[in-house]
Amino acid sequence: MHLYISGKVQGVYFRQGMKEAAEKNNVSGWVRNLSDKRVEAVLEGEESNVEAVIDWSRIGPPGLSLSTFKL
Repeated sequence: MHLYISGKVQGVYFRQGMKEAAEKNNVSGWVRNLSDKRVEAVLEGEESNVEAVIDWSRIGPPGLSLSTFKL
């Protein structure tokens, strides 16, 4: 699953939180900041586990303010 997340997603511990959510759900992949202030992520694993990480990323850490979430 390839994700692009925009809004206030940098500087709020989003990447580390997503990494921890992925590890907890046995999901592999990567997450990175983009120069346009979005976050890009690729997730691989069992569908239900990937969905759990996606659910986390819609809520995210305190301070997160999503404006766009694109799969």
